[in-house]
Amino acid sequence: MDSISEFDRKAIRDVVEWQLSAFQQDDAVRAFALASPGIQAMFRNPTNFMNMVRQSYEPVYRPRSVIFEEVMVVEGNLTQPVLLLSPQGFPVRALYLMEQLSNGRWAVNGCYLVAIERPSV
Repeated sequence: MDSISEFDRKAIRDVVEWQLSAFQQDDAVRAFALASPGIQAMFRNPTNFMNMVRQSYEPVYRPRSVIFEEVMVVEGNLTQPVLLLSPQGFPVRALYLMEQLSNGRWAVNGCYLVAIERPSV
């Protein structure tokens, strides 16, 4: 897992971009389809999934800006870090845990938000 091909890096980024785009368009079905089978089983349907994102992941649901960082391995999981600016202007890093499905497609298998401390002036 140390070497991630450029093809996989792009595929991972594409999945996260597509899901962020689906959230922007309130397209619950498309956003849910990009989640892993485990996430889909947990939330059971697109409506439940979208409600959870709206309530608990506002920076992901409605980011002011999005900056992709390099794919990395975090605790054995391929992870796509994304710097986001929340609707209120607070910086946050979203760590997207990725899962490669048996068909080779990548899916989002979780997302953790990590606050970024602002430097004091």
